[in-house]
Parts: sequence; C-alpha cells; structure tokens
Amino acid sequence: MESSPFRWTSASCSHAGRVREVNEDACLEQPGRGAWAVADGMGGHALGEFASRLAIRSLTDLPSPQTLVHHVAQAQERLQGANRRLRDEAARRDVPLIGTTIAALLVWQRQCACLWAGDSRVYLYRSGRLGQLTRDHSEVEAVRSRGRPGEDTLHLPASNVITRALGAEDTIEIDCVTHAVLDGDVFLLCTDGLTNEVGEAAIEQALLPGNCGQAAQELLDLALEHGGRDNITAVVVRAEDLYSPDRTVIHPVL
Repeated sequence: MESSPFRWTSASCSHAGRVREVNEDACLEQPGRGAWAVADGMGGHALGEFASRLAIRSLTDLPSPQTLVHHVAQAQERLQGANRRLRDEAARRDVPLIGTTIAALLVWQRQCACLWAGDSRVYLYRSGRLGQLTRDHSEVEAVRSRGRPGEDTLHLPASNVITRALGAEDTIEIDCVTHAVLDGDVFLLCTDGLTNEVGEAAIEQALLPGNCGQAAQELLDLALEHGGRDNITAVVVRAEDLYSPDRTVIHPVL
C-alpha cells in the first residue's frame, strides 16, 4: 500500500465444515489495498454463496484512498450497491431473502476502520489481550444489551438469529468504528462458524505467535475439531511498523 508506515501481512482459510455441503462463506484478502473482509451468505446453498461472493466482489477493487474517511465512504457506497443488487435479485427470483453478513477491515496510514452488518466479527489482539471490535447484530446481543443486573438470561433467542444483513431490507445501516493501529497489532476477521466453536482463550493462543498463516490454519482446525457445524472462515492480519524505534537495525561495519 502506497506510503504506508506499516508492512501488512495476512492469510485466510475457509472450509464448508463437517455438516454443510456448500460453503456459503467468502473472504477478501488484499494487503496491498489495505482491505480485508469476510461474508457469511444466507438464502440456502447457491443463493447464500451468490450473496457472500457478491458482497466480497463489491470491495475487491476499491480505489486508492486519500484518507481513512474516503476509504470508508467508498466501501460503504459499494456495500450499499451490493444490498440493492441482492434485493433486486431476490425479487427477480421470487424468493424472500438472498442475504449475507459482512465484516471488513480497512486501513490507511496509522488508522483502521471496521465496517459490519450481521454477526461476522473483527477482533484485535494487542499486547497479549484479545478484544472484539465489532458488536453482533443478533437477537442474542440485543437481549444482552437490554439486560439488567439480576435479569434472567437463561431463555435467550437462538444464536443464529441476526437482526441486520446485506439484502435483508431495502436500506441497510452498516456500522463503523475506527481505531489507531500500533506495531504488532493482529486482527482476526471471522464468520460465526468459527466463533460458535472456538472460545476467546483459544483464539488468543492462536494469535499470540503473530504468524498469520499458522494462526488461520490453527483456528480452522480447532473449529473442525469442535464440530464444524457451520461454514468456517478466518482471515488473520498483522501490522508491522516499519518506523518503530523498537525495530532492530543492522549497520554494516565499514
């Protein structure tokens, strides 16, 4: 990525899982453009696959940004277009829904932005701690956010009921949060096929070494070992500050 103070590396893994025949997940991995994303399609087999790939294709050729705000605005515009296309396609096929979640990470200079709709997630692993940057658009999360101390949460809605997705409504609100990027930051973008099977402690351990390819494969393997009841996708991204004062520099002896 032009003029970036960071070296960005990444790796991705995706699998249909042990139960589903079709992988309705899709992902984007473009470190040179500062863009990564995951999408989890819905609508059944070919329709879900169509939806997730359409969402990912909408982000594949984003122009070089001038600012992070510009980067986000371009992505938002593309995703709004994908939403309209999915609505039109559902009407054309006379089906109730062709939809997909989306979770994207965009970077520019020393900043990043997370955009999302649905329950696919973006995590940040920094200084030995894992934090979830996104907040699920799901009925479970909605109930939890309304909860009060002492309130009975034993009868939560089904975990797979989401409240927002591309293609679900004629207009879509895509949430966005921004953060500063630090040297050594590791991001994880994933679909719920991973987070429903693998806990945060195991995710932390996989991300700890900072090896993107190793982490993505380890997380996929863990999800399969724990049942693999859904499609599984993981994209791991690492930022290395080329100008960090802590970097070791070798000067040849003259």
